[in-house]
Amino acid sequence: MALALAALLGGFYLRSSSLPTPSAAQTPPSETASAAREAAPAPAHAPGIAPASEEKPSAPARIPLQPAGYRPIGKPLPPPKARYLIFIIDDAGYSLKQLDAFLSLPFPLTIAVLPGLPNSEAAARAVRAAGKELMLHQPMQAIGGQDPGPGAILLGMGRAEVERVVEANLRTVPGAIGMNNHMGSAATTDLGIMEAVAEVAKRRGIYYLDSLTTSGTAVAAAVRREGIRHWERDVFLDNTPDRASMIRAVEDGKKQAAKDRPAVMIGHVWSAELAQTLTDLYPQLVAEGFSLSTISRFMVQEATEDDESLGD
Repeated sequence: MALALAALLGGFYLRSSSLPTPSAAQTPPSETASAAREAAPAPAHAPGIAPASEEKPSAPARIPLQPAGYRPIGKPLPPPKARYLIFIIDDAGYSLKQLDAFLSLPFPLTIAVLPGLPNSEAAARAVRAAGKELMLHQPMQAIGGQDPGPGAILLGMGRAEVERVVEANLRTVPGAIGMNNHMGSAATTDLGIMEAVAEVAKRRGIYYLDSLTTSGTAVAAAVRREGIRHWERDVFLDNTPDRASMIRAVEDGKKQAAKDRPAVMIGHVWSAELAQTLTDLYPQLVAEGFSLSTISRFMVQEATEDDESLGD
């Protein structure tokens, strides 16, 4: 309403300042011009050059854009929400040297650490010491028969066994506040398995991210039954691990980032050029108005905004 009023009054000012004064409107133009010539003194300087002492005509008085006593009605409009990008780096735990490049990235980042590896606990400690977000990268059975590694969830496991495996894996990745699947194109389609995984997540107070290694997963149905929220991967950054392909993947993520939902992009610690590519892209992403975050930070931000809206 305030903007409309300002625009209306601004238009009035533009129109009114261009109108002639009452005396000029009542005098024929020819008579006004003749009288002005007769009243003007002869120039004492070269034609076309004003004397140094000549004063410039004063600007017309401005009409204020708001009337006296104007007060805006209601609270000012909030700034538009930022669009969020969330970067997650999978497969940590094998090599601490590979991990170092990602720990030094100058923005919020999530590292998903595989359980039961020689460097799993050391990687988890390094991630937390660097101020990055830590997830358990839970191995699960794949359709193609690939070995998912130690601590894997396999088809045919009962609910109690699945919960026991996940709890044991969380102990080897201390401080994890989320979990996503490593492989899992077979296991994530099993509703009973995913209900057991969701139960552990609920009990531990951690979130679950579906890496979407296959379509038609049972994750959404499982977490709905357990009454917890889950997230889904939007983009894989390094299916083709060259710089140009990774830049195109980030562009795809930017297009998918909505004002009420971030784009979640997953890369891998073994991608040789990924850390440097993200470092180079970071200033441009910020300049374009994107905010880089993690899932837990976004959830806190979202809850804060909800509380503020309820207080309005």
